[in-house]
Amino acid sequence: MTSLIAFACVASAMVYFQTRESALLESAHSQTSTRFADLQSVLVNQAETALRRDVLTAHQDRNLELARLLSIALWDEALAPFLAATGKLDSSLCRRPSQRKGATNEAPASPQARVCLRQHGPQIQALASYAALDARLQRALQGSSVAKIRIHDSQGTTLYSTDRAQVGEDGSGLPGWQRAVGGLPASALQLQEPLDTGQRSTPRDVIASHVPLTDPRTNKTLAVFEVQSDVTPALHQLQQTSVGIRQTAADQQAGLEQQSLDQRRHAQHSEQMQLMTLAGLLVLLYAVLYSIVRRAQAVIEKQAQESDANKQRLAQSEKMTSLGNMVASVAHQLNTPLAFSKSNVFMAIQALNDMAPGIRSAARVLDRVTTPAGDMAVSGLQDLDIESVRSQLGRCPDELGMTQDMLGDVLTGLNQMNEMVDNLRSFTRMDRSRTAEVDLNTTLSSVIYIARAVISTKVQVVQKFSSLPRLECQVSQLNQVFLNLIMNAAQAIDGAGVVTVSTATHGHRIRITVEDTGSGIPDDVLPRIFEPYFTTKPQGTGTGLGLAIARDIVVEHGGTLSVSTRMGIGTTFQIEFPIPTGPSA
Repeated sequence: MTSLIAFACVASAMVYFQTRESALLESAHSQTSTRFADLQSVLVNQAETALRRDVLTAHQDRNLELARLLSIALWDEALAPFLAATGKLDSSLCRRPSQRKGATNEAPASPQARVCLRQHGPQIQALASYAALDARLQRALQGSSVAKIRIHDSQGTTLYSTDRAQVGEDGSGLPGWQRAVGGLPASALQLQEPLDTGQRSTPRDVIASHVPLTDPRTNKTLAVFEVQSDVTPALHQLQQTSVGIRQTAADQQAGLEQQSLDQRRHAQHSEQMQLMTLAGLLVLLYAVLYSIVRRAQAVIEKQAQESDANKQRLAQSEKMTSLGNMVASVAHQLNTPLAFSKSNVFMAIQALNDMAPGIRSAARVLDRVTTPAGDMAVSGLQDLDIESVRSQLGRCPDELGMTQDMLGDVLTGLNQMNEMVDNLRSFTRMDRSRTAEVDLNTTLSSVIYIARAVISTKVQVVQKFSSLPRLECQVSQLNQVFLNLIMNAAQAIDGAGVVTVSTATHGHRIRITVEDTGSGIPDDVLPRIFEPYFTTKPQGTGTGLGLAIARDIVVEHGGTLSVSTRMGIGTTFQIEFPIPTGPSA
């Protein structure tokens, strides 16, 4: 019944989400259409701006080139004589003192100065060189789009203009003149009234280009050549093109919206059919899915139980493998003191046996000497070899000293075996469920003692212990972790090397570090070292559970296990446990 209710809820959710999806698609289509329209508008604006910039740039380049060509072509015959003639005219009374000295960065002339300069205009037009220059320029302008040409001196006074009414005007306020008089050409778009004031028409768009006129011999700027060209027709044509582009974009947008509407209607119809089909399939598959889920659940539970059992067996196998290697090495360590102790005891017994005849002979002599019968002949001492007895008794002190040395070696061997047994007893605390407060330095010392019996004699294990607070833990589990890390560190060293085990407190944590001088862990292996069943050892020599189990044990104790490595230098494993804050700390 519960499954049926869940199935109904799923079906209802599918209907809801299908409806929701249709609404979202409708909204997405609307947003897409709006964004597409905005994008088209942006693109049209960008195209219009680019076209306008290209048109203006083309006219600016043409004006600048025309001004250069005219100034070069007319320099010797018309421009140079004209500038020389106008230079003789005195217009200094119309300027401020600073401008009379040649300053070009002053503010434009005052209204009184402008009137003075305009009165100076007829004098300029009366020059013979003015008429010659005007005739040459008027012929050059016939049939071109150039609207006006003006020449300004270095003070900004208009020396020549195709519009004679402007001769004598002050042009020092023009940005283009200010830039050109400094030696740099400049162009700008301007809006001006129609040239023919008698006609009633709209203002015209012109591009004014200013080019410095320099003396070819001194390279000094003598005047500024200004060319104005009418770009109104080009801009009008550009505007008409933009209108056509916008209309085309609008038509395309309308077509896309209609196409999108048709697609949405078709999609809605398809969604309805799909929803009905899915509903029928869900009803049909419900019973089959229910049966499959039940069977799959049983299989999964069985596999989980088998996986847990296999993991426990492999973990136990890992531990038994380590214990087997440790026991074999410990047996070798115990066999050495046992062998020389047995040999020494045998030799002590042999020495005592060698001393026995002399002692017995000495005892007989002593017994007969103490007999009241009389002299040696009467007492029967004549049958003893006095020299032999003396020789045997002389060896007794040496034999006794040797026997004492051998028994001392036996005692040393027994002490070594006693130390080994104590460390084994400390290491093999089998009550895993029982916790106790321990000194990790003492625990590590036992583990290192056992590890030295297992690892190669070429590998040196160095202890660097600091005072640590006592930690409540399951000692046997931590022993397994420490032994695994030390064994791995020793196995990572090819030949001679050093494994350093250090302890310290860092803030509110206990830190245990196992560092080796091995070859390091490759970058492709490092991320997987804590994965269960992952091992780089040859097949059959490792289960790949050592580090995984070690990390699990450390985490169960509230700690962390991290690793850092450098290829060719070595690897460092670091364990940290929180320092207890209770009364036991």
